[in-house]
Amino acid sequence: MGLIGSPTYPMLRDSTQVAILEILDANRIPYEMKKAENTLVLSDTRSRIVFRALEDFERLRGTNLAWFGVDELTYTQEEAWLRLEGRLRDPKAKRLCGFGVWTPKGYDWVYRKFVHSPAPGYECIQARPRENRHLLEHVPDFYKRLELSYDDRFFRQEVLGEYVNMAGSRVYSAFSQHDHVTTLSLNSWERLYWALDFNVDPMSSVIAQIVGNQVRVLDEIVLRRATTEEACAEFLKRYPRHDVGVVVCGDASGSNQQTTGSADYDIIKEHLATHSNLKVEYHVPKCNPPVRERINLVNAKLRSASGVIGLFIDEKCKELIQDFEQVTYKTDGYQLDKDRDRMRTHVSDAVGYLVWQELKPLPPIGGQAQRML
Repeated sequence: MGLIGSPTYPMLRDSTQVAILEILDANRIPYEMKKAENTLVLSDTRSRIVFRALEDFERLRGTNLAWFGVDELTYTQEEAWLRLEGRLRDPKAKRLCGFGVWTPKGYDWVYRKFVHSPAPGYECIQARPRENRHLLEHVPDFYKRLELSYDDRFFRQEVLGEYVNMAGSRVYSAFSQHDHVTTLSLNSWERLYWALDFNVDPMSSVIAQIVGNQVRVLDEIVLRRATTEEACAEFLKRYPRHDVGVVVCGDASGSNQQTTGSADYDIIKEHLATHSNLKVEYHVPKCNPPVRERINLVNAKLRSASGVIGLFIDEKCKELIQDFEQVTYKTDGYQLDKDRDRMRTHVSDAVGYLVWQELKPLPPIGGQAQRML
């Protein structure tokens, strides 16, 4: 037995169920529809398909399934998906599986489960724009008409199937996974930069190298409810030795903020000196840069006006990738939205401190009394 579900009963009745019956009829597959039970029986195999609305997901308990499929998954609660996964236990089935189809709707649970960090056994197939040739054969100007009707972000989400943040304008608009995320390796001849954003939950930092004018973010350390000493221990666990040396930089407030009872940079100096033989320099500014200027510089590093990419990120930096994709401005201005998700903004701030401290443009030269040679 299998189950086909939709977020609500009207969607199930008017869309999903209608499409399935049309496919069966068009392919002359015999079936019997039992309307009272909302169940379909395939005549040749006697296989059963039950149709269910998923808004009351607790009613899904007790059903043994061989497979299930969910239409419009992004409009379905994650709890419904989890209940269905738990029902995949039909003893007659040779293969147990579930699937869903959806249009992106921001960086929701569907994105996290299938696209960003899929668990073993999960896979996402993303249809490319204009791949639906059957539709275009009947409506050749389908995309053009919608492009004229929708704004840019809504068109990219609903029609092109892209993941965009609809809540507010993206802060790091120059970022693209395709262009910036890759596999990086440690260069033993270049210094390591450890850039920190001091925050108890999460305590966030990145490990990077600067090669020429290019920033390469090799790793991230994001710890929940952690102290500065715990961040130091994790750093040394991953990078116990680097002969060329390490540069520590980041949030200027670490010079005076009492996160763990002492100034954070003092804790780092003592811990690294006591527990390692690393050669460490500290590039700590007296104050943090203006937020907008720091963000503009990071965006320019991600992609300059001439199209040059100067910042690359290793694929294991999951939190940084999410930051670059999901951090937005508040709708009423240009303040970062830190309230929507407490995990966001911190690790990208650490990158911003690094880029500003090490690669900020020199101040312009003022007017001079004589000609400069």
